[in-house]
Amino acid sequence: MPIRAARLPLTATLAAASLALAGPPATTRQPTTDTYHGVSFTDDYRWLETWDDPSVKAWSEAQNTHARTVLDALPAVADIRARLTTLETGASADFFHLDEEGGTLFALKNEPPKQQPMLVALKTPDDPASARVIVDPNTIDTTGGTTIDWFIPSKDGKLIAVSMSSGGDESGTVHVYDAATGKELGGNDIIPRAHGGTAGGSLAWDHDGKGFFYTRYPRAGERPETDMNFYVQVYHHALGRPTDQDEYIIGKEFVRIAEVVIETSEDGKWLLVSVQNGDGGEFEHHLRGPDKTWTKLTSFKDKIVEANFGPGALFLVSRSSAPRGKVLRLPLASDDKSGPAISAAKEIIPQSEGSIATDFFNNAGIHATDSRLFVLYQAGGPNELKVFDLAGKPSGDVSLPPVSAVNELVHTHGDNVLIASESFITPPAWYSYDAGTRTVERTGLFQTSPADFSDCEVVREFATSKDGTKVPISIIKPKAVKLNSANPTVLWGYGGYGVSEAPSFSPRRALFIEQGGVFAIANIRGGGEYGEEWHRAGNLTNKQNVFDDFYACAKHLIDRGYTSKDKLALMGGSNGGLLMGATFTQHPDLCKAVVSSVGIYDMLRVELSPNGAFNVTEFGTVKDPEQFKALAAYSPYHHVKDGADYPAILMLTGANDPRVDPMHSRKMIARLQAADPQGLFLLRTSANSGHGVGSSLSERIEQSVDIYAFLFNELGVSYKPVK
Repeated sequence: MPIRAARLPLTATLAAASLALAGPPATTRQPTTDTYHGVSFTDDYRWLETWDDPSVKAWSEAQNTHARTVLDALPAVADIRARLTTLETGASADFFHLDEEGGTLFALKNEPPKQQPMLVALKTPDDPASARVIVDPNTIDTTGGTTIDWFIPSKDGKLIAVSMSSGGDESGTVHVYDAATGKELGGNDIIPRAHGGTAGGSLAWDHDGKGFFYTRYPRAGERPETDMNFYVQVYHHALGRPTDQDEYIIGKEFVRIAEVVIETSEDGKWLLVSVQNGDGGEFEHHLRGPDKTWTKLTSFKDKIVEANFGPGALFLVSRSSAPRGKVLRLPLASDDKSGPAISAAKEIIPQSEGSIATDFFNNAGIHATDSRLFVLYQAGGPNELKVFDLAGKPSGDVSLPPVSAVNELVHTHGDNVLIASESFITPPAWYSYDAGTRTVERTGLFQTSPADFSDCEVVREFATSKDGTKVPISIIKPKAVKLNSANPTVLWGYGGYGVSEAPSFSPRRALFIEQGGVFAIANIRGGGEYGEEWHRAGNLTNKQNVFDDFYACAKHLIDRGYTSKDKLALMGGSNGGLLMGATFTQHPDLCKAVVSSVGIYDMLRVELSPNGAFNVTEFGTVKDPEQFKALAAYSPYHHVKDGADYPAILMLTGANDPRVDPMHSRKMIARLQAADPQGLFLLRTSANSGHGVGSSLSERIEQSVDIYAFLFNELGVSYKPVK
């Protein structure tokens, strides 16, 4: 299956050209026909779904060998690897996921060239040199394959529960450590299956530090193998007690695809369990009071999307008649035997122009201190942070750099907080906010990087989608770039689950921009950039709007003269991989190259994958006639056309991915190779990673080497080493 000579980039070496001409391994067709609502589909590559089949593993390895043969022979691979290694390992330490308990500041510390972040304790945020290691996955597993999923300190800061998983599988086991010595308690205090892919995991300590509540997935023998990723419940573990004797707390009434977060009030009297219905943005909340009586505080229909404890109350983000979010206050009285009713909640902050930013697993939208309420807003991608008193009276805005994001906010004492912020061109840093003076100062926890964006700028422009919707684009470019249609350009997109593409600092982008490239990020519908209306306009039967928005952004970059079809590449992952597949099947002549990671492509069978059920509330189900019609209309796998001339495509996946079954990438590559035998379609499967969560530093570097060597080759960039 030779590759057409005309499709080979001019910069390809003779070696790379001859290797590509050898073609990918042949793929056997084994037709299977399914019928949905009277419509039949034939699938030639159903057999590639079964990873346990030795023939599938052999096929995957052959595809890997083919991809390696092509990628390793591309120009300047060694120089690209050297530069990426410098960019990734030359940065100073980065501190994230800060948490202060019992007067001790805990954090994860990423310290290149170590493969994984470590759990540390700090004296103050102005003394990074005081960081003392408590748990180091790099010594636990010298291969770099073990990662910390999350950690939760006890209220007095003396003990710390740490979930760790290996190989990218996100199947986390909780270990308990003495925070002062780093010694593990071990024995009965090792809790298996407390964390998983997509549904995550959560833990909250008792007020006295003698036990904790935790999320528990079914264990061997409790449910059929097909149900092991579902039915998350809440249990209580008393330190020293065998885990098979742990106390069931709540969860038997939860939906099968429940995602659960546990929180206790500062005084330990109240227990809040928040539940998301899969990944679609519907939430319910269960509250247990001092008398241990449960109240189902909200249901999915109530549109309460976040709940956090504050002084004497719960603070709630509601989208009922307020798609951009409003804040409610619900008083908590310890003598209320029956528990509060949601009807008692009063609006204190009305909906505004910005959308309150919510993050189910991190409670990102609202943060209560002693007498202040910090509310984080989305403004089309970048963040704004506003301050109110506990009654909702405005108390000013926190000054942030332009076009930046707030990643975390940590209450320290009084009304003072620590704020983690970054932008597209400035590395992450922690800032202290003094509520008394309303001033912001950078702490000692800031990152320096060899990635230099000093000669770059970020411009915000708007594309016009098919239905007239204005779609924001953040464009990172050298200040001297000319709008001559000659700039190699990457357009990144996601567009799903209400996730906003906020500004983030990436050394890998620097590699591309150093070579004269332009990098653009599209804030398309399906995300949360403008609230729930923006999300709902791009999910379920409205998903086509996402693809129309992304196409409009690509056309905008071309029409404005940033780039041309032959200089444009598209990139995305996960739900963004679905975006890539839909875009290049609907518009095969739009761009020169596509990089798609851990993507979803067969939309008619995605819900049958072990983790696919969580996506039904976002994508829909083939069981519903209207949702099936929408899914079939854009499913990338089913819209690959024989004889079409597709751009060069690199797909990356991880064999241990718990979120998106790698079978999607296998089937899609096989279908593309059959439809366009002269095209270049590469599948790179990593044996020691999953969805990308917890990947080792070396694995991330090697993936980036392949991505950028591929992009430079396809876009005609002759790599020039950077001094």
